[in-house]
Amino acid sequence: MTPFGVSNGYSTVTLAFLLGRAGVSAVHVTAIMAMWLWVQTWKLAWAPVIDTVGDPRRWYGLGALLVGLSVIAMSLVHPSPGAVPLLTGLVALSSAAATLAGMTTDVFLTHLAPPQMRGRASGWAQAGNLGGSGVGGGLALFLVQHVGPPAVSALALAAICLACALLAWRLPALPRAHQALRYVSRLRAVVVDVWAVARSRTGYLALVTMLLPIASGAAPWAVIAGEWRAGADLVALSSGLLGGVCSAVGSLLGGRLCDRLMPRSAYALFGLCSGVIAAVMAFAPRTPTVFVVFTLAYAVMIGGGYAAYSATVLEAIGRRSAATNFNLMAAISNAPIALMTSFDGWMHDRAGTRAMLFGELWVQALAVLFIAGLAFATAPRQSRGGEIRAVDPVRP
Repeated sequence: MTPFGVSNGYSTVTLAFLLGRAGVSAVHVTAIMAMWLWVQTWKLAWAPVIDTVGDPRRWYGLGALLVGLSVIAMSLVHPSPGAVPLLTGLVALSSAAATLAGMTTDVFLTHLAPPQMRGRASGWAQAGNLGGSGVGGGLALFLVQHVGPPAVSALALAAICLACALLAWRLPALPRAHQALRYVSRLRAVVVDVWAVARSRTGYLALVTMLLPIASGAAPWAVIAGEWRAGADLVALSSGLLGGVCSAVGSLLGGRLCDRLMPRSAYALFGLCSGVIAAVMAFAPRTPTVFVVFTLAYAVMIGGGYAAYSATVLEAIGRRSAATNFNLMAAISNAPIALMTSFDGWMHDRAGTRAMLFGELWVQALAVLFIAGLAFATAPRQSRGGEIRAVDPVRP
């Protein structure tokens, strides 16, 4: 997942900073950042191709190499208002390339991680994603500011992506369940797999969970940093490289916890903990040190939540059409992140920072109560004779 994170970090942090410094309007900068996210909502359209055509290792290698090349291309374009259309296209290409690396990582997780280690495998995958975002954003920005021109940082990121592509070839070849069928039949088989997951109790509980704003990580720290007297460099550090490291550590811890708890329970736990951290911060002293401590603690919890998210999806889909099923869940899970981001902004402008931080807790608490109630209401019931009267239509 590291190339996926690198593409995100460079496009939405480093490039955005360079454009802002060059005098490009905020409207154009945020439009470029939004392009990276929009492509991620379209990836379900080509996910079935990953499930039905070719070797996933080749798809991963192609995606990683294209991410590296797109980052280099972006670094060679002089940031200016006239370069916005070209940079928007390059960001879209980079995001599309990142989907190839991300979807094939989902396939690797599904087929290569044994059930008892899915939590830890999910943790490592999300550590790569979040750590890669920190490297692509925080480290690249540091190199741009203190070492040399953007091409220097871009070459470093491309080298990381190339190393990931080479490592992917050390993985064993994967069985393709639909490989022997005609292509139309393969696609039909993928649709059947998706429907089978959606019909199972584990599957639809996972789908509903993805629709809820749990561990969304939507708190707008850059917006409220001034209230804690945190400067731009401190925000860049806590939200960039150091924040990425803490998120990666949280992912590894979360992955281990998911091997001991039900992944949905771990997901809810990390979401509630992130809300508690935000709520406590509302009453903490307004100092830069407090800002860094709480934002990094929040990042650890969100990292754990990301790992639990992956483990929840893996538990639901089994080994059925991994790229399509996994990215269906991913596409759904982006909606509450966007809604929670808008909700935080609305709460901040309407009721202030303290109310917004409390909202991080009570919204997630309501979401956890809802999914817990749904799980209880749909749990299999036993008859007096001990026979199960309601079971999953399809076992995961």
